[in-house]
Amino acid sequence: MNRPNLDRHIQGWRGPLMAALLALIAGLPGLLLLPPLDRDESRYAQATAQMLETGDFVDIRFQDDPRWKKPVGIYWLQAATVAATSSVEDRIIAPYRIPSLLAAMIAAAACAWAGAALFGTRAGFLAGAILGTCFLLSTEAGIAKTDAALCAAVTVAMAALARLYMAARAGEPGRRPHKALFWAALGASVLIKGPIGLLVVVLAVITLSAWDRKWRWLGGLGWGWGLPLMALIVGPWAIAVTIATDGGFWREAIMGDLAPKVAGGHESHGAPPGYYILAAPLLLFPATLMLPAALSTAWSRRAEPAVRFLICWLVPAWLMFELTPTKLIHYTLPTFGALALLAAAALTRPIGTVSRRVGALLGLFAAGLICLIVLYGLTEFGRSTAQTWAAVTMLTAVGAALIGGFLLLNRAAVTGLLIALAFGVVSHAALAGTIRQLRPLAVSVQLEKTLREARLHPDQGRTPGPVAITRFHEPSFVFLTGTRTQLTDAAGAARALAEGRPAIVEAADAEAFRQAAAGLGVTGRSVGVVRGHNYSTGDDVALTVYAPPGAAR
Repeated sequence: MNRPNLDRHIQGWRGPLMAALLALIAGLPGLLLLPPLDRDESRYAQATAQMLETGDFVDIRFQDDPRWKKPVGIYWLQAATVAATSSVEDRIIAPYRIPSLLAAMIAAAACAWAGAALFGTRAGFLAGAILGTCFLLSTEAGIAKTDAALCAAVTVAMAALARLYMAARAGEPGRRPHKALFWAALGASVLIKGPIGLLVVVLAVITLSAWDRKWRWLGGLGWGWGLPLMALIVGPWAIAVTIATDGGFWREAIMGDLAPKVAGGHESHGAPPGYYILAAPLLLFPATLMLPAALSTAWSRRAEPAVRFLICWLVPAWLMFELTPTKLIHYTLPTFGALALLAAAALTRPIGTVSRRVGALLGLFAAGLICLIVLYGLTEFGRSTAQTWAAVTMLTAVGAALIGGFLLLNRAAVTGLLIALAFGVVSHAALAGTIRQLRPLAVSVQLEKTLREARLHPDQGRTPGPVAITRFHEPSFVFLTGTRTQLTDAAGAARALAEGRPAIVEAADAEAFRQAAAGLGVTGRSVGVVRGHNYSTGDDVALTVYAPPGAAR
């Protein structure tokens, strides 16, 4: 698409809308194709399901255990979409993922809106397209947890702040709707993931003001009514959860979740500083080819207020995440809006030779990593049905890098980027299809299918009470089979059979189960064996499904 045609299609509100549509296209395959994932996604989904089942939208629980780690925002959003589009009894994961997909669309649109004010309409659209189609955000768009929603809240807040900052630099008063958007987005970020979004924004504001040696512009943010607006968003739930849990939520959220992550590698998720820098080329793909130009622009144009704003958004928060001992691959997502905007800013001027060459090489490096990951999955867990999906994933990833890099090297950067984004979206969709076909990883889905084929699933009403399962105590199985699912040991599985309930026994518990069943004088009928790989623990599993005595064949 030549530049006049591109400009005509992205004028005004069309640019953010087009960016949001690209985010929708990029994120939708994951939402539709991926099975319920362990462990965080299924924990969120199951806790939301229990809210709908019990009508208690304050006290967050997974089965009987309190889940007092994150605020309630994402659970409320998921509950709303499930109530509007499905039923809690259906146990379908897609409706729980809708808030994440909508959040990715909002993040892309907000990035485009900010870019239009900072660098012009074309750059704004390209920034939104880069953010909306990058592998990190488009992956989170199809997973029912907090990270895409946090990215949306932070990106909206920073987009509004960017417009207020640029207005102050121009000696103009900030617009009230921008102020309201800033404070509302901050409140939403706190309700979604506690202080993380607030830290990103506060670090940016402090760094920017110190760099400019100007603090007076902060007085125009509308503190007098903005802070009360933020308190109005967060306060009612904060009061309610304090009363409902007798303060237990705050003790667990701070001392049981946040503090261990700051103190060390919580839950074996530790990594040294530099981890996120090494991962960035893969996570930003297919726009990886623009990464060197984005960093070069940040350095060479740091005197420009717009670029300075983005540096202060990106660098302090990135350092915070790098220096925190606990590291998960998605933690830096709230800074990706700044990266996308810097990449788009680079496209407003000719890109230097070094940035073009290194960008082309980085794109190939990221595509190579994708190919290696796919080949590993195919070799270890793949079946013939996964080969086609895997081939499309790898070919389109390499195509994005080769064609995009070639055009970048030949000074057609915008065209190269757009083609890379198109190929990258197809590659990401095919990757979701590939993962869906790695059936040994979908143990819970196979177990549920076996239960249904044997007419033992709890919602079929042919056996009393919940399924009992040993050793494989993954949240995805609880989500698929219901809140009352019994996570137990060999003796508990034998008692379930004696009570007329189905039992699932892992191979390591087989002998203990036989002895316990013999002691109770009960025998079960094996209706299937599910073999697979529990990626949460790294263990291969073999689970036998037993029908209770007297169960219909």
